[in-house]
Amino acid sequence: MRTAYSVETVRTAERELMARLPDGALMQRAAAGLAAACADLLGRVYGARIVLLVGSGANGGDALHAGARLARRGAGVRAVLLDPDRAYPGGLRALLAAGGRVDDAAVIRRADLVVDGITGIGGRGGLRPEAEAALWAIPDAVPVVAVDLPSGVSADTGEVVGEAVRADATVTFGAYKPGLLIDPAAEYAGAVRLVDIGLDLPAVPELEALQYADVAALLPKPAAESDKYRRGVIGVAAGSARYPGAAVLAVAGALHGGAGAVRYAGPAADAVIARFPETLVHNGPPSKAGRVQAWVVGPGIGDDTSAVDDVLASDVPVLVDADGLRLLDAAAVRDRPAPTLLTPHAGEAAALLGMSREEVEGARLASVRALATRYGATVLLKGSTTLVASPSGDVPVRVNPTGTPWLATAGSGDVLSGLAGSLLAAGLEARDAGSVAAYLHGLAARQASGGAGVAAQDVAGGIVGAWRDVCRER
Repeated sequence: MRTAYSVETVRTAERELMARLPDGALMQRAAAGLAAACADLLGRVYGARIVLLVGSGANGGDALHAGARLARRGAGVRAVLLDPDRAYPGGLRALLAAGGRVDDAAVIRRADLVVDGITGIGGRGGLRPEAEAALWAIPDAVPVVAVDLPSGVSADTGEVVGEAVRADATVTFGAYKPGLLIDPAAEYAGAVRLVDIGLDLPAVPELEALQYADVAALLPKPAAESDKYRRGVIGVAAGSARYPGAAVLAVAGALHGGAGAVRYAGPAADAVIARFPETLVHNGPPSKAGRVQAWVVGPGIGDDTSAVDDVLASDVPVLVDADGLRLLDAAAVRDRPAPTLLTPHAGEAAALLGMSREEVEGARLASVRALATRYGATVLLKGSTTLVASPSGDVPVRVNPTGTPWLATAGSGDVLSGLAGSLLAAGLEARDAGSVAAYLHGLAARQASGGAGVAAQDVAGGIVGAWRDVCRER
């Protein structure tokens, strides 16, 4: 499990640790990790030309102390001080004593590596003009290493307002910060390396990202006495005369996601049976289709509110997606005794929140939390960074690490709905079902694409392989 903590939490932990360490020891730990990462990226140190972009405060101090270590190993290190009167004194003395020099911005064009020590986690908003000018001077081929966080992005929210550093790698200290895992900021971070500096952090983080072993531990596994009913029966209310494929894809996601049985209720029964003859179909309302452990409603249903109302009136967990989100009554969701999982993309989330798509995409963390609170439901916000938030504020938001642009294809969301619904029917909590489904969904798309195009049906077919790969971690 990768965990991320807010700036306030990290700084509190740093202060507590510094009170127990000799003066400057914590910064030296960070500088040692940063210098090692720079050396790894360069592949050599002796003779390398390294330029430090140094702002005020501790972030610049980390860069200066790392530069001093690299200079002692034979690198030619130059510091461009963006605020000379406020450069970290101890770090500047160490750099000069090691043979490094202070230079003007013209030296940036001759660098083999640039280190971004401008603002780090203390920055607010975009960069100042002098920092922007320094960024424009970096040649395209020169790699940039960010200190703790790319300067100009928000550490706590992942938002990017104004100009920011686009790093090839980020060396972060003590803990991941939410902005390193959430777009758009995560896109600026490049490859992220975590340096352990000995922080004592709280048990509950702001954000967490599942890894193979975590997903494997959550996946339902049939027991010796399992039958199709004990494994979970998922109901799917999806599709219409205009969009029968949505029903087929949602059922595909459910069947490949391990459901013991799938009951389909809707007007696309012929299309579903033609593709998946094992499906139990019903042409009437969902409430008459038979007993299920969870429902999926919404993909491709058009403007028919009856299926949404019928499913929300049930006493089992419900996943609402696509057209179902347009037809959603917030009070009906809040009043449900059973869990509800909403799975909007940014455009659907924008409509539910009364804001623009661009605002949602620029503030994903705030948006998913706002939706979870407003509807009293677990929310899976799809996108370049998929987030899962619980209506309870005492558990971390989850971020999916397996997302891929190959999922930007028609019908892939319908597959995800069926997959997550099958996990709900198997007994997983809504937050776990959404997180595990997103993980497998992304992994399946990566494997199915092979670096080429991928269709939603390919993603559905790849779920079994993704499941198998994850289970190897059991």
